[in-house]
Amino acid sequence: MNGLSGWRTFLLRRVRRGVAVGVSMLLLACSPAQLPPLSQDAVVLAFGDSLTAGVGATPGGDYPNQLAELTGLSVVNAGLSGELAVQGKARLPGLLAQVQPDLVLLMSGGNDFLRDRPRAQVRADLAEMIEQAQASGALVVLIGVTEKRLLLRTSAIYHELAQAYPLVLAEDQLTQLLKRARYRSDPIHLNDDGYRQLALSLVQLLEQQGAL
Repeated sequence: MNGLSGWRTFLLRRVRRGVAVGVSMLLLACSPAQLPPLSQDAVVLAFGDSLTAGVGATPGGDYPNQLAELTGLSVVNAGLSGELAVQGKARLPGLLAQVQPDLVLLMSGGNDFLRDRPRAQVRADLAEMIEQAQASGALVVLIGVTEKRLLLRTSAIYHELAQAYPLVLAEDQLTQLLKRARYRSDPIHLNDDGYRQLALSLVQLLEQQGAL
């Protein structure tokens, strides 16, 4: 009996140790990168497609404008409705040179998913935009975009890119808002309240990361 009891104790300790190590690894894997504080005169470039431009919102209801109101920062809305990621990577360098942002909020890829562009190409285009922004000296926050599915889900591409570079990821904020009809103007765009909630979630994320 003593031998059996000792063996059970040994196994229990190993299981507990395994759980503890697993939890620690999970926390480490989920631990986001930290951002340095943004100065009061910092410039933010919100880059993307119609979800950045604010399709579905009334004038001034887009998320970059609401983010500027919430933070007091200068936020440039560089959203272009209908743009594919491959087009975005050609447009971004000029904006980086012109605006010289301290922070880039990158939300692109939605139109690619709607048009069923190959996943590898979309990932490569997004990766190139991240590299362009980082090479300019700007911080990057990547905003996850919803895939074209019956059950809405953020594409795994964004998590992969956030791990690869690494950078801060707003992974599920947009998808969760699109799941709720009260925040949508149509199936793929937000309304004023939805863009407001997106801006608030980005403020919270930036605060958690130390940028605000």
